[in-house]
Amino acid sequence: MPRLVLASGSRWRRQLLDRLGLPYAWASPDIDESPRPGEAPVALVHRLSLAKASRVAETHPEHLVIGSDQVAEFDGDILGKPGDAATARAQLARFSGRRVTFLTGLALIDTRNARHWVCHERYDVLFRRLSDAEIARYVEREQPLDSAGSFRMEGLGITLFEKLEGDDPNTLIGLPLIRLCALLREAGLDPLGDQGSW
Repeated sequence: MPRLVLASGSRWRRQLLDRLGLPYAWASPDIDESPRPGEAPVALVHRLSLAKASRVAETHPEHLVIGSDQVAEFDGDILGKPGDAATARAQLARFSGRRVTFLTGLALIDTRNARHWVCHERYDVLFRRLSDAEIARYVEREQPLDSAGSFRMEGLGITLFEKLEGDDPNTLIGLPLIRLCALLREAGLDPLGDQGSW
């Protein structure tokens, strides 16, 4: 039985975790993702990534549980998943020709040893100037309604950008693998090592 659990129902995050070649299970946490009044973006992604991992950890003793959450930060606003096409189009129109910061929180809970780690990664995206017609076509074709920032970097969303800046491009998809590998090693599970202890 896998001793690694991804606290997410996102197929994009599962595809990223698949790259590590580790056996794992996944479970979709049911939590309220609403920001608290006055909550800073970094505090929000830390809280939500840990809350997702904690919810799944309740039913997975003796496991390492991964939680992740992402928001876009733009002009002082915290933007999450658009939820509908009109909101997605409006977000992308705001982003046209501008720089947007994406923050991805990452939590790892070791339920075997009652330890946890929480961190975040930042990734900046410079959008090219987009026409209303391009935005409408993009939203219609890709339907990015469940993606923070209203695009999917792993798909047609790449056509919206002029420049990407950050340490790990996986961060923008929703699971910073470089940082995750470091946390897994600290917890005793090296993706390139002997997984016997887990």
